[in-house]
Amino acid sequence: MSHSPLLHHRAEGSPSAPALMLGPSLGTSLALWDRVAPELSSGHRVVRWDLPGHGGSDPGLIRAGATVGDLAELVLALADSLGIERFAYAGVSLGGAVGMWLAVHHPERVGSLAVLCSSAHFGGAEAWEERAAQVRAHGVGGVAESAAARWFTPGFGVARLVQDNRDADPGAYAACCDALAAFDLRERLADIAVPTLVVAGREDPATPPAHAREIADAVPGAELVELAGASHLAVAERPDAVVGLLRTHLGQNATLGMEVRREVLGDAHVDRAQARQSPFTARFQDFISRYAWGEIWTDPTLSRRERSMVTLTALVAHGHLDELAMHVRAARRNGLSPEEIGAVLQQCAVYVGVPAANAAFAVAQRVLEEEGGQD
Repeated sequence: MSHSPLLHHRAEGSPSAPALMLGPSLGTSLALWDRVAPELSSGHRVVRWDLPGHGGSDPGLIRAGATVGDLAELVLALADSLGIERFAYAGVSLGGAVGMWLAVHHPERVGSLAVLCSSAHFGGAEAWEERAAQVRAHGVGGVAESAAARWFTPGFGVARLVQDNRDADPGAYAACCDALAAFDLRERLADIAVPTLVVAGREDPATPPAHAREIADAVPGAELVELAGASHLAVAERPDAVVGLLRTHLGQNATLGMEVRREVLGDAHVDRAQARQSPFTARFQDFISRYAWGEIWTDPTLSRRERSMVTLTALVAHGHLDELAMHVRAARRNGLSPEEIGAVLQQCAVYVGVPAANAAFAVAQRVLEEEGGQD
């Protein structure tokens, strides 16, 4: 039987957006992130993956005696296959350990790190060696039976995740236990030099909040958050809270985007837009700030002058005259002269059509006269 050389994964969001890799906990699948990943995909290319022998990943990707470093190398191979050079990383439990290992050993690949319900040592080797032996001898049924008590607060559960545990390949599961048994990164935490968020479930018996504090105290500048009403799989139990924390941590480029938006469109315009914002439009405005202004307009491939020319052309082509007026002003701020703006519109007459260019010239002339009157 041939083995797939790559971890099974699911990618969401624009391929041109900044990449975010999401790592699972032992016994779960990428379904762990079902209520988080789609929310983050508006601003990131989100790639979630399955551990070997879990979900859709081939059990042949891991062997007895494996290390967290081995799993991390599989994540790097997946990123390479997708053309992802540098990525933000967030991981739960074993997935969080993979992220910490990557941040220590491959800092050139990791732009930021979020460690959720995880540990730098997982309480020592003995318990994991015992679990590995139990699973090799009797299968995963026993650990799956007790999973809900370790993973969730009383009264909460996600049947799909418990089923994922039952369905995990025993050999691969045991090899992941070997990796947890051997893992101790405490002496290297101070080497993590990327923005780091550490999240603990206040009622987590598997990796109690003290383990999160240990990480946050050792990683320079790390931020620590404890979530009430959450156990080990806080990502599944408190998804809205986790989305909010990750959005803030990742920035999803909203702050930078707002700065660029103000530089290009002017404070007066942005202030008016913000004043008109309602609960109905707030999420869309946040999306615009993060994606259009925080990612596209900040991409250094094109200058702002060039981006203004492209934007003017696209707006003329689609007849968006209100937006065109705004971007004629923006083009002036980005350094285009009235003559250059006229040249762009003239070219639009050839490739878009004379009536569209005629309407655009009328809008641009009015804006330029208003601008001139303010000088």
